[in-house]
Amino acid sequence: MNHLVRIPNYICNGVSAASLNTYNMSKSIFYHAGCPVCVSAEHEILNLMDPSTVEVVHLGENKARIAEAEERGVKSVPALFTPTGNVLHLNYGASMADVKG
Repeated sequence: MNHLVRIPNYICNGVSAASLNTYNMSKSIFYHAGCPVCVSAEHEILNLMDPSTVEVVHLGENKARIAEAEERGVKSVPALFTPTGNVLHLNYGASMADVKG
C-alpha cells in the first residue's frame, strides 16, 4: 500500500516511513548487482555527482539489502534512489528477480 510520508524537508510518495532514515535521506542510494552495465553506471553516477552524497549498495554482495531496495520501488538494477524518494532506473542490467537468483 502506498503512503504519502512527510519527513522534514521531504515528501515521499509510495515509500513507507520505516524504510527511510535520516542517514539515507541525506544521500542518494545507488543499487547495483556488479554486472558490467551496473559498474559502468556506477562510475558515471560517481563522476556526475559528489561521491560523498551517494551510498553505493552492491546487491550481489549484500543480499540483506534486496528487500529494502524492493520496498523503495527498485524494479531493476542499476537504479538510483534519490533523497526525495524517487527511483531512477538506469541502463537495464538485471531485474530484481535475477538479483535474488
